[in-house]
Amino acid sequence: MLSHEQIWGAIDRLAERHALTPSGLARRAGLDATSFNKSKRLSQDGRLRWPSTESIAKVLDATGASLEQFLSFIRPGELPPPGAIHETSPAGHSIPLIGFAQAGAGGFFDDGGFPAGQGWDVVEFPVAAGQGAGVYALEVQGESMLPLYRDGDILIVEPGAQIRKNDRVVVKTREGEVMAKVLLRQSPKSIELLSLNPEHPNRSFDLMEVEWIARIIWASQ
Repeated sequence: MLSHEQIWGAIDRLAERHALTPSGLARRAGLDATSFNKSKRLSQDGRLRWPSTESIAKVLDATGASLEQFLSFIRPGELPPPGAIHETSPAGHSIPLIGFAQAGAGGFFDDGGFPAGQGWDVVEFPVAAGQGAGVYALEVQGESMLPLYRDGDILIVEPGAQIRKNDRVVVKTREGEVMAKVLLRQSPKSIELLSLNPEHPNRSFDLMEVEWIARIIWASQ
């Protein structure tokens, strides 16, 4: 029997095969851009949400993939090689890279904080391929994150990952400000963030002011 995780994983890998994000795949298939977002895979009460057979049929038609190819993405022994999209090294695989200054501009992310569109630079993800679908890299620019992060450091970010108190996170506000902080406190209505640089003040936001928040899972230092 196919599991919920296997089906959604196959959709993610089909998107990767065509150098698309899940949102990009949904748009190519004529679906709402948020149809395959991580947030749409569980209902508010925690029940599993499955993609419809109509949605799967549309993405197969849009990508030219056969049902057999889609099923091969479910069977681990038949997954496409990591180099199907980008040239890779044995140590990892390529993921999108963007600078903090550009991250505040529109068009780079979907509403879940996942990379969207095309034309990104890429960087090697120094962990085995498949560890965290949708991860991407942000390049630190300037001195505002000293002493923890220096200009040119690379932060690997995983949207949709569970976030706990004291996790290092990247936050984008609805006004386009992007910042790396430490999560001090989160309530149903607000978040409080600790600045990495002691010369910068801590920040607090109503959740209505936050476009997305994602956990930093690795940094090149």
